[in-house]
Amino acid sequence: MNHIILYQPEIPPNTGNIMRTCMAADAKLHLIKPLSFKLDDKSFLRAGMDYLKDFHYEIYENFDEFLAKNKPEKVYILTRFATTPHSEIDCSDPNKDYYFMFGGESKGLPDAIKEKYKETAFRIPMHKDARSLNLSNAVAIVIYEALRKQNYPNLSLVNVLEG
Repeated sequence: MNHIILYQPEIPPNTGNIMRTCMAADAKLHLIKPLSFKLDDKSFLRAGMDYLKDFHYEIYENFDEFLAKNKPEKVYILTRFATTPHSEIDCSDPNKDYYFMFGGESKGLPDAIKEKYKETAFRIPMHKDARSLNLSNAVAIVIYEALRKQNYPNLSLVNVLEG
């Protein structure tokens, strides 16, 4: 299973969009506090649409609690300071768990986490003058690259919904 970890997300619509993407991608979402918004924020709920009622996600007080509960073998972190492109991560086995971690919109990930996971740090290639992408876009790029490598497990390749 693919897992998305948001470390201290700040913008409600981004998190709502990411929840919607995770639901569509059959990925689990992990939110690390503090969150800069309440989960009943109107813009968060609007971005998540009606998908949020059936979507399971977990919230943790801190990153240590997340690690203790999940015990991930590896955590891949997105940072603009990495040199490995997201497309080079070997996440092709659909039977394994892959954890992709993203920092908050204005602060990114703390230096201690970047140092601890520097061997599994990756970036999305961008123009030299670009600092970053929108967080929800970055998550979508990464999760769908992982799914492509896994041949889209548990995802429908045809439309099954009407309306």
